[in-house]
Amino acid sequence: MGVVLGIIFHFLGGFASGSFYAPYKKVKGWSWETFWLVGGLFSWLFVPFIAAWLTIPDFWSIIQSADGNTVWYSYIFGILWGIGGFTYGLGVRYLGVSLGSTIILGLCMIFGAILPSIYYNFNPSTGKDSFTDIATNSWGQVVLLGMAVCVIGMIICGKAGVLKEKQIGATADESHGKASDSTEFKFGLGLAVSIVSGILSACFNFGLEAGKPMADAANAAWKIANPEAGHEFLFQNNVTYIVVLWGGLTSNAIGCFILAGKNKSFGEYFKTNVPRLKNIIFCAIAGTMWYLQFFFYGMGESKMGNGASSWILHMAFIILIANGVGLLLGEWKGVDKKAKNALLLGIAVIILSVIIVGIGNSLK
Repeated sequence: MGVVLGIIFHFLGGFASGSFYAPYKKVKGWSWETFWLVGGLFSWLFVPFIAAWLTIPDFWSIIQSADGNTVWYSYIFGILWGIGGFTYGLGVRYLGVSLGSTIILGLCMIFGAILPSIYYNFNPSTGKDSFTDIATNSWGQVVLLGMAVCVIGMIICGKAGVLKEKQIGATADESHGKASDSTEFKFGLGLAVSIVSGILSACFNFGLEAGKPMADAANAAWKIANPEAGHEFLFQNNVTYIVVLWGGLTSNAIGCFILAGKNKSFGEYFKTNVPRLKNIIFCAIAGTMWYLQFFFYGMGESKMGNGASSWILHMAFIILIANGVGLLLGEWKGVDKKAKNALLLGIAVIILSVIIVGIGNSLK
């Protein structure tokens, strides 16, 4: 039952992440760096504090009493992950929600699932699976098979994106030479930033690993207060998120300020000829949805463990939802059946990978 609940929680987290960008499409009169930072204040600052306050009594004391290295490494990995998150927004801007998310999250899935287990090969820790553990046990081999199948699905979705690019280029507006798609579709640039984003975005999982002592402290305190409970604390990671997301806020704010200076868009925060209140509301919705991915990830992790299975499932569900949202937003409108069928095939393969990973985790 724990595996089933874990999969459900990871699906909810994937839904939140895969669809969070949709409200940004409703923002009017603001540059990308403006609405990204406003939404980010909710994602990385306001909502994490509220979530921790609602779920973990005296969470601030846990952070204050944590070892300095625990807090510092969590924050540093948060900064690196924040750079990945910043380039994620640019990747979606240039490739669209479906293709951009597929490439970025596929790479993030691979690095986030494999690198921590390699680390535990050299630095064994109780309760942590090393890559040798995963590769030499039947359950781990099934999980790795699921990851490989997910990569195949990602490649198929990427092929669909290449077909889309060719068709958009062929239907560019003759008078202005501008693609008819609402996304600023630039495959080469989008691919480059997506690769950077996918690698660095995996640092979030490293941040969770570095901050595990804080989550363990929250879990231990909850068990003392609830001795009759026969399971782990669902919200134990909420305290770790605060520190990791501080790092994310730091790097994203610097990136947005640099872009604002370059594009001279600082004044947009004070423009009166735009629906400012509506913009803030849409940014708040997007930012809150974005945070909920990790809120539910933490719940899923508490049921399945903070290992390769949780990370792979989380990323796979995000890829699935992001592609579905891309279709609903009309990003593939005007593209022929061959490209759409390739995308649908890629989605079907990723769904198969989710099933395989779930089976592998149930064998553990």
